[in-house]
Amino acid sequence: MVYFGHGNVAGLGEALYSVQEQLPTYRGHNEQSMAHAAIAFAKARQRQQVMVATSSIGPGATNMVTAAALAHVNRLPVLLLPGDVFASQLPDPVLQQVEDFQDGTVSASDCFRPVSRYYDRISRPEQLLQVLPRAVQVFIDPAQCGPVTLSICQDVQSQAFYYPVSLFERRVWVQRRQAPDNREIEQAVASLKASQRPLLVAGGGVRYSQSEQVLRQFAEQHAIPVVETQAGKSSLPADHALNAGAIGVTGVTSANSLARETDLVLAVGTRLQDFITGSNSLFKSPVIQLNVQPFDAIKYRAQTCIGDARTSLQILSTQLGEYRSTKGWLQQLQTLKAKWTLEQQLLLDADPDTVNPSDAQVVAVVNQYVSTNAVVIGAAGSLPAELHKHWQATTVGGYHMEYGYSCMGYEIAAGVGVKLAEPDRQVVVMVGDGSYLMMNSDIATAVSLGLQLTIVVLDNRGFSCINRLQMATGGANFNNLLSDTRHQQLANIDFAGHARALGAHAEHVCNIGDLGTAVAAACQRQNVSVVVIDTDPMPSSPGSCWWEVEVPEVSSRKQVQQQHELYLAQRLAERGY
Repeated sequence: MVYFGHGNVAGLGEALYSVQEQLPTYRGHNEQSMAHAAIAFAKARQRQQVMVATSSIGPGATNMVTAAALAHVNRLPVLLLPGDVFASQLPDPVLQQVEDFQDGTVSASDCFRPVSRYYDRISRPEQLLQVLPRAVQVFIDPAQCGPVTLSICQDVQSQAFYYPVSLFERRVWVQRRQAPDNREIEQAVASLKASQRPLLVAGGGVRYSQSEQVLRQFAEQHAIPVVETQAGKSSLPADHALNAGAIGVTGVTSANSLARETDLVLAVGTRLQDFITGSNSLFKSPVIQLNVQPFDAIKYRAQTCIGDARTSLQILSTQLGEYRSTKGWLQQLQTLKAKWTLEQQLLLDADPDTVNPSDAQVVAVVNQYVSTNAVVIGAAGSLPAELHKHWQATTVGGYHMEYGYSCMGYEIAAGVGVKLAEPDRQVVVMVGDGSYLMMNSDIATAVSLGLQLTIVVLDNRGFSCINRLQMATGGANFNNLLSDTRHQQLANIDFAGHARALGAHAEHVCNIGDLGTAVAAACQRQNVSVVVIDTDPMPSSPGSCWWEVEVPEVSSRKQVQQQHELYLAQRLAERGY
């Protein structure tokens, strides 16, 4: 993914031109979004393939910092090649140079340091002999995987060097599958055999280790219910008898009830961040952390089992032998799932003539009219909760959510990246009006590339998710919905007209019935289709898990004072207090 500027067009631009058939180059419309597309590509390819994003210096480089942070948090590989100042420092300061009055070596690209797994500034061409193998090692290391930033000084980009032929020889890099320590396996087996009501939490590491089938076999053989994080959702088909659904703050009552009542949690490939654990309040039982990264494995004061998910589950299963959870635990699973199904039906039920439906109702309709092999894409806002709860991913990999960094504006660019990674799958992007307004130019990118993409825009006229959080913490409606902002008049935004101006087929539908018809038609077109529907910003599917959000200790408003007292009481349930 390339966005040319004066800091990379002459050097890297000329190099890419000469190999454009061997190394396809895709032009983006914004540096952040093109890097998002590259990250989504790597995620869809389960970290088995990497894209490169390059920019000029200055704003081109710093626009990619947000994307680097997203990749860093989500442990996803991407190679970022921002331009940099002249290594010679002769033309100083150059256009777009950020000057530090005390340090002449600082440039804008130093912003990448805290959000890169590996960072280097290329000020001499021979550095690449050592740097490139290091970069690839980061990409294939399951524990250290993340973004690599090589900031290339613009004069160095044009310099020649006699590289050894060996640097360009084809080499196959194989992902390492680390087996856990024998003592940790023995401890995990002993804990599981002593458990009557175990629960397996499937995280993103299940997908990145390509262990979905092994996870399924493990759960079936030992009769262990499975709950899924945002990154782990679609590891197990939604209709599988042992899939209890989404876990945590954005989770469902069946999964969260099991989480409270289990006597042992086996967490596989998850960081157990606060949205999964209810800010350390959801799990009351001991936790085994099966994770390839020691930094993650010690979280939640867990019993560690450090190793690759696929390899470790296979070893665990062999040593567990005929072990199975109790029949009563499986009966409880089925009872809770049936109860949640009834609750869900009440939330999703809508007449075809319904106008301004809830986000959950829109999710259900879109889910109904796309193919079973579709990949749905979402990101921060109201949709992560509704998609996590209600989207029925019947095939592995049918759910793609950016919620580790909670980055709005990811969705449409990610649609481009996922479609490039999985051209044979139907790709459906669901995005709110807030995210759409932040970053939408990659509609034009998708149109230019001839990609088949279906984009559903939910227009609730503001940031409804944060508005509801504001109300839930005792705050007044303020500066989130458009109607509550400072304005002379409210903008009447024609999202369908805007999408058509970018080259897409687009239409605005008036009700739930028309939405289904429009989505079905969009999925049949071989181009970019955008379907817009107005939604109600207030309703949301009820949660069944606490999340710690600070409530002001001092306020003149009675609502805030009451919420602060409730906050203090809830905080006592947080593990560690």
